[in-house]
Amino acid sequence: MTDWLELPAIKIKQAGQEIFAFGVDGKDIPTFAAVSRAHRDGEVLEGYQRPEVISHIRAIRRYLESEDALLPNAVVIAFDDRVQFRTATKTDGAFSSAGLLRIPLDSEDKPGWLVDGQQRTAAIREARVDSFPVAAVGFIATTDEQQRSQFILVNNTKPLPKGLIHEMLPDTVGHLPPAYARRRLPATLMIRMHTDPKSPFYRRVSMPTSSEGNIKDTSVLRMIEASLYDGALYQYRDPATGEGDEDSMLLHLNFFWSAVRDTWPEAWELSPKESRLTHGAGLRAIGHLMDSWTEDVPAAELPGLGIPAKLEALKPRTAWTGGSWDLRDGESRRWNSWQNTPGDIARLTAELRLDRGIA
Repeated sequence: MTDWLELPAIKIKQAGQEIFAFGVDGKDIPTFAAVSRAHRDGEVLEGYQRPEVISHIRAIRRYLESEDALLPNAVVIAFDDRVQFRTATKTDGAFSSAGLLRIPLDSEDKPGWLVDGQQRTAAIREARVDSFPVAAVGFIATTDEQQRSQFILVNNTKPLPKGLIHEMLPDTVGHLPPAYARRRLPATLMIRMHTDPKSPFYRRVSMPTSSEGNIKDTSVLRMIEASLYDGALYQYRDPATGEGDEDSMLLHLNFFWSAVRDTWPEAWELSPKESRLTHGAGLRAIGHLMDSWTEDVPAAELPGLGIPAKLEALKPRTAWTGGSWDLRDGESRRWNSWQNTPGDIARLTAELRLDRGIA
């Protein structure tokens, strides 16, 4: 005798087909839906799902185990024709009707396949929670070809630009995945510098909502992030919460980078294609100088460090917009050959730090 899982659902008529919207405990999904993993049987493609991404599942699981976790995106499940829908009386509308979705529970031959949501479902399965209800959408598709078409359509949407995510981070609340949580404070500082008329970065950062900027947001973010976690800005940050004294951080950043702007005013005004100072390589290397020269020095004491004079002493051997760098090992490096790579950033930083023994 077959056991059935009965769930309140809404049947929606769409282009001559039917889809079902319902709520279900995420921990119950593996009892009636399997994953059709993509593989080849000879020359024939079977299934369609990607392998589980352990790091992604682990990050979602940590989120699910936090307070007020919310997963509003619906899991999409393809059912075979054994699934039944029983309409409740007097509920028919023009496009939808309420009723019960009846799903047979067959451990040997499950009636459903996950089309979208396998990482979330795996995370719920592993999470140390008793239950976690999720929204789900089901449809009838009896062949791999139908399921694969839906998989492609569901996953073919263009992801949000990272720049837009960075802009939204300062105004988020609650738990975020670790990578985004780490960048929330750097993003807040970047946006404040971009919108502060007293900042050297005023209207200079290129973001989705700011077309006038020409310095890449990721370059500024990485410079700030490195300083926050292992540099001059660390002194203002609370490692326990990840938050900190934003005003002091901004004073620190604005003082140092104003001195950079005033030392190389022409190079500072140009785009990264025209100036390696505003390029990721230059920003990161100069950022490392800031960390080296000002670590553990409060913003109020920065004027006593002689930073403008130190930067001025670097000018004769820098070549931000033309010519070549004469490196300490005797090599020559064209101004525009520096790339935003760890190796080039480290090399450029070393050249600046070692210059005439002032770093």
